[in-house]
Amino acid sequence: MINEEQKVVVITGAGAGIGRACALRFARDHYKVLAVDLSENAVAQTSQSIKELGGECAGISGDIAIEDTSQVACDAALSHWGRIDVVIANAGIQTGGTLLDTSEEDWDSVLGINLKGVAYSCKAALPSMIEQGKGAIVMVSSINATAGAADMAIYDASKSAVLGLMRSLAIDNGKHGIRVNAICPGNTLTDFHINRMAEQGIDHEQLRSMTKGYALLDRAAEPVEIANAIYFLASDEASFITGHTLVADGGYSISSK
Repeated sequence: MINEEQKVVVITGAGAGIGRACALRFARDHYKVLAVDLSENAVAQTSQSIKELGGECAGISGDIAIEDTSQVACDAALSHWGRIDVVIANAGIQTGGTLLDTSEEDWDSVLGINLKGVAYSCKAALPSMIEQGKGAIVMVSSINATAGAADMAIYDASKSAVLGLMRSLAIDNGKHGIRVNAICPGNTLTDFHINRMAEQGIDHEQLRSMTKGYALLDRAAEPVEIANAIYFLASDEASFITGHTLVADGGYSISSK
């Protein structure tokens, strides 16, 4: 039996937001973390935070839309620790606009990261998971995949496609002991939103106040709350759950707010 201190997780988009929260959440439960992010500096910061917790972390910087990035990351995890138990396919970007507003470059950029990057992450890790006869994958989609939003054509399409990919991989890999699930977060106060609002002179606390009234819990989520839900799906506590989409949106999808 492999205990938590021997388990390895590969996390994309681990330099900020939900991905960083996941890296710290898994590290606190003694997982060894392979952190992947476009920003070398962000990877270094996540790695340092994990080391300060007494954990182990290795980092890879690169564009997740390029297949080789995922392969290099998974090869690094196998080189360091000899196994991959969990993949959190979290890296993503958000681009607004209606379909009429979009360009070919917009489609290539968003689908390259939000869909192809997720697929590449899974593709790189699956052979080792199949060989060991066990593994868990959690894909980070969005409440926009099920509820939709105005002026978010490409983003919503990409996040909906993630759910289709999740179901397909769950069907194909259950026989190998591999569980594949997805999470659909609602409004979450990630670094992306914090930094964007900071450019307008709005600080974190002001931004948090601005989300009051969101959904049934009257607020947006903190990244750690989404990370906790992701951790559950990846853990043995969810050992009979696969092909499932977990909605973590504070009740947004059933509210009239």
